[in-house]
Amino acid sequence: MADGARVDLGEFSKGSLTGWESKSFAGTTQYQLEQQGNKQVLKANSNKTASIMGRRMRIDLTKTPFLNWSWKIDKALPPLKEATRAGDDYAARVYVIIDGGVFVWKTRALNYVWSSAPNSRGTKWNNAFKPKNARMLAVRDKRDAAGRWLYQKQDVAADFKTLFGFQPRFIDGIAIMTDTDNSGGTAAASYGDIFFSEK
Repeated sequence: MADGARVDLGEFSKGSLTGWESKSFAGTTQYQLEQQGNKQVLKANSNKTASIMGRRMRIDLTKTPFLNWSWKIDKALPPLKEATRAGDDYAARVYVIIDGGVFVWKTRALNYVWSSAPNSRGTKWNNAFKPKNARMLAVRDKRDAAGRWLYQKQDVAADFKTLFGFQPRFIDGIAIMTDTDNSGGTAAASYGDIFFSEK
């Protein structure tokens, strides 16, 4: 970027998955590069599954605090009680991680989610499975049109302050996830390039 620093994590438009690894929690969500129109993206398909694609990379938030990405869902999930274990599913989510290492209780995950609720944008809540370690922030909801690319930009340091009560200097990686294991449905989403920026 001409106007400041930039750190690329997901260069899907270049056909690259370098550094990205998958991890399954319940079955395997299918992640694969796909050509859509004039650009290449990462497509996710979930059928009662929950697995992530993640990349470890230490990011200094004092230099590049803004996380940028684009995403699209094929269709919205039915309204779920997302603060419960039965409803902890999202057509699309991107999250940032502070790795606690051997001190696993110190691990923190800030989830930016595409909520299935109709008026939840801006809502925050504790993850149903790991309430002390993971926080959820709805940045899109059912009002946002399915089938259309949307651009997202978040101040990660500020969001950590809001949701966890502290402002970290470093994060240790990011992940994307499309999951439907708890509600037993299906979902498909597409993810564009992901990067941190100075501005």
